[in-house]
Order: sequence, then structure tokens, then C-alpha cells
Amino acid sequence: MRSGPAILACALVVAGASHLPGASAATPAKVSGATALALAGVIAPLSPDLTGAERKAVAMLFAANADIPYKKAIVVTADRIVCRTGNVDITVRNCEVTFGKKVKTVNGSTANEIFATEALAGVPPDGAAGSNFESLSKLSCTIDPNAIRRKDGSGADCTFLPGN
Repeated sequence: MRSGPAILACALVVAGASHLPGASAATPAKVSGATALALAGVIAPLSPDLTGAERKAVAMLFAANADIPYKKAIVVTADRIVCRTGNVDITVRNCEVTFGKKVKTVNGSTANEIFATEALAGVPPDGAAGSNFESLSKLSCTIDPNAIRRKDGSGADCTFLPGN
């Protein structure tokens, strides 16, 4: 298994994330393009605020299918996302995603996808004894299928506040 390069790449992304513009907890961060689509893509399936058609459209776009029948802009939001991985108990992977008063807890590969995507988006990591944390609040991603269909890098934008 060739996990060494993948782990190193992940570590470099996480280490460099705190140096990205907008990565300060006091300043809203903005990501666009592929990273924004990825962030919306991992949160949309959990959202109680999206219709089934909206969730399906985001899933299709995230699965490299830009030619979808859905035409309207889709807004993916979450009030708060807190993810934790263990560095002592290496089996620990969980995220709590808050939508208004609803909190969804995910574990395993789904939590790992969210944790990794937060790092890709520049969410700075934080540590505690035996754990690594990433959190953000006020996530708002706008996905425009018509713009994405043009394949010019546009059509996906997200803003959020790093930290809780």
C-alpha cells in the first residue's frame, strides 16, 4: 500500500492551510471552483434543507457529471461543522454537522471526507490530547449548474468562518 505519499501530501495541505488568505478565525474565508464544489459535495447529502432533486444534482456534479438536467442555483449551508480524528486512538473519525437545531453526527469514511475537504478548503487544524480538530461555522456554498456546465472553472463558491 502506498499510503506514505498520500499522508505526506495531506500533512502538507494541513500545514499550509493556516497560511492561506482568509484562514484566520476572525476573517471570513472564501473558496471557489473545485474546492468549493467538493465542500458542498460532502455536506449536501447531510442537509435537511435541500430537496432530493438538489441533493441529487450536487451529487451528480461532484461525481464529474456536469451535464445535468437541474438548472437552478443550489445553496448548501451549515451552521457549524466540527470534525475530530484521533492520533492516539487512530480509529476515531467523526464530525458533527449542525443545520439550525438539527445536528447530524457522521463517522468513518464520511467524517474523513469532510475532515480532508475542510483541510483542502483552508480550515486550520487544532489539536488536543490525542485528537485533531477542524471546525468552521456559517458555511454557505452556491452551486450554479449552468456555470459549471461551461467548464471554465466557475459555478461553485463558498464562504465560511474558520473555527467555531
